[in-house]
Amino acid sequence: MPDSLMEIKEQLDNRLGKKVLLTAQAGRKRKIERKGILRETYHSVFVVDLDQEENAFKRVSYSYADILTSSVEISFYDEETREYA
Repeated sequence: MPDSLMEIKEQLDNRLGKKVLLTAQAGRKRKIERKGILRETYHSVFVVDLDQEENAFKRVSYSYADILTSSVEISFYDEETREYA
């Protein structure tokens, strides 16, 4: 991933509406995976609408700093390979 918050925001801006897989730290040695669609980017956060079949709530938001510090990993769905990369 990029080295600055602005670079992260720009990359996410270019992929609005795309399917994503979020892997977030949920404590010691625990991770939570969520699938959804990247909906909006704001000055300091981005919003993902979650897949309702897999999640109890509609959307989550994370800061760009979460990606920069590797608290959250984001993978985008590739239509050709049908995998998250």
